[in-house]
Amino acid sequence: MKTFSPKPQDITRDWFVVDAEDKILGRLAAQIAHRLRGKHKPEFAPHMDNGDFIVVVNCEKIKVTGNKLADKKYYRYSGYVGGLREQSLANVLATKPERAIINAVKGMLPRNRLGRAMLKKLKVYAGSEHPHQAQNPQALELKY
Repeated sequence: MKTFSPKPQDITRDWFVVDAEDKILGRLAAQIAHRLRGKHKPEFAPHMDNGDFIVVVNCEKIKVTGNKLADKKYYRYSGYVGGLREQSLANVLATKPERAIINAVKGMLPRNRLGRAMLKKLKVYAGSEHPHQAQNPQALELKY
């Protein structure tokens, strides 16, 4: 029996909508990363991008446990002396709530060209509206 290796024409990508309201950030990100990689499909291959498109709405209403709103920090460095900037999770959720989910999912994907291609299939929006109605996304109910 030969080992099955999927071809690019064998891949079917579906669109799903996830409502992030009252979901815990890390658990939500883990399940989204699982779907973006395509690990839920029987034809999964680690060298191919065969995951689905995920649209996340209501990202400003996520929850975190413990003191993460104050203690969790996001860092950016400009490359110049004194150019290190930090923001708390509470500040990120107040200004750009999409970045919290994108950064969490990005940390769970491979760090190469393939991971960057997978991250492009993630669409995150604050509020309940999104511009992807033409793709007929299905509502995805996550386990936890």
